[in-house]
Amino acid sequence: MHFYVRVEPLWFPLGFVAYVPWLAALGAARSLREAVLLGVAFQAAFAFAVFGWFGPAIAGYTGAPLAVGLAALALLAPLLQPQLLVFALARHAARRAAPAAAPLAGACAYVGAEWALPKLFGDTIGHGFLAAPRLRQAADLAGAGGLTLALLLANEWVLAALRGAAAKAAPRVRLRAALPPAAALAAMLAALAGYGAFRLRALEPVLAAAPRARVAVVQADIARYGRLREEVGTYDAVARILDAHLELSGEAFARGPLDLLVWPETVYPTTFGAPKSEEGAGFDRVIGGLVAGSGVPLVFGSYDTEGGAEYNAAIFLERDGAGRVGYDAYRKAALFPLTERVPAWLEPLRTLLPWMGTWRAGEGTEAVPVTLAGGREIRAAPLICYDAVEPGLAREAVRRGAELIVTLSNDSWFASGEGPNLHLTVSAFRSLETRRAQARATNTGVSALILPTGEIVARAAVHERTALVGELPLLDGSGSLALAWGDWLGPTALAAAAALLLAPRLRRAASA
Repeated sequence: MHFYVRVEPLWFPLGFVAYVPWLAALGAARSLREAVLLGVAFQAAFAFAVFGWFGPAIAGYTGAPLAVGLAALALLAPLLQPQLLVFALARHAARRAAPAAAPLAGACAYVGAEWALPKLFGDTIGHGFLAAPRLRQAADLAGAGGLTLALLLANEWVLAALRGAAAKAAPRVRLRAALPPAAALAAMLAALAGYGAFRLRALEPVLAAAPRARVAVVQADIARYGRLREEVGTYDAVARILDAHLELSGEAFARGPLDLLVWPETVYPTTFGAPKSEEGAGFDRVIGGLVAGSGVPLVFGSYDTEGGAEYNAAIFLERDGAGRVGYDAYRKAALFPLTERVPAWLEPLRTLLPWMGTWRAGEGTEAVPVTLAGGREIRAAPLICYDAVEPGLAREAVRRGAELIVTLSNDSWFASGEGPNLHLTVSAFRSLETRRAQARATNTGVSALILPTGEIVARAAVHERTALVGELPLLDGSGSLALAWGDWLGPTALAAAAALLLAPRLRRAASA
């Protein structure tokens, strides 16, 4: 699983066998207690194999020793992967009541639990399908959860085929036992590949005819703004950050006309439009001057304030027909627990844990109008960092008319490249589900330009200093089932799991 979640074609096939050993162990569990222990053990194993970077990230962000970060990861494992324990319990119960229904009951319980018990990083094993261009297209039916369901059933069929082939019986008997699950797996893969080919063919003329926006995203590889401020002072820190982004923006302009320029989350680490000092007003004028002089609208991360509350915001800055520069602000809706928002009952701990956040949440689900440099007005779906983990935010913005997803993120707190790549993968599924292109700007990686097919046409490596430039199609149609019905699979799967678990008991009660 550690290699599968790297989302690379080389490791993608591992996802179809990664759960097989655990499934075999669950099948041998003789009691509910053993099933629970196996579920908890796999939660811990999964957390360290897939999210091993999170422990060092916790330590680095809070300034705690590495041992504390690793201990926190171990304690958080049940919260990071709650569906694994639900799956173990449901599969064990179904195996005892109706063995033939156990694989489907377990898979449905797994997907239903991920819907009912939201996970910290919004991850699911179906995200690994991003490495398979045709297979990933089915995400527009039921989101990444639908691909997770397919992957779980695939592992069940692989296990059943292996058991049939290894049975102590005549070769013909073993073949008859192994053939049905192997055929089911082949049929599912063929169906996914066939649907993917169909969707790609249908999208090809739509994408070819769509108007395009030439977009640049800037990644300056500047991290830890607070630490930089301590080292050189507030004024010099902001000046250094702006100078780097202005320089890279100039390099992007030199490659040809641009329609839209995007900088990362909190790249301007103070309020825009409501300066707190004369120096701040000067910085505002510098940013406004870039837009006034180039005529290219700029989307960048900043702060927004209202009534004493402060918000993490995306500023949409553009020049009107009279040459005046104005702006609109989107406020981040999904705030990361503790580091960005803190429950009221934890407020007394702020003196002990000064890194706890003070942001307020915005409303989200906005489609912000922006006039491109060529004069065409479009609507953009802004997503700030953790917003991309919530499929509903992008989905609702597209329903309101958004033609392009613009994602800003600050991923510098990740301890390695695994975290930023996971965030990129989750973000790419927002394009697959809504069939909207995406411009993604981060400070240290991974910045990218993503097509509605999920193809990443340009990406910057972690800690690369660069500006990505490319053309993205602007779609206002090409809807999907995931867009129209939302997260329909989660509750459906949960209901199906309950029905599969209760049906044998109801039949026995009816016959008694």
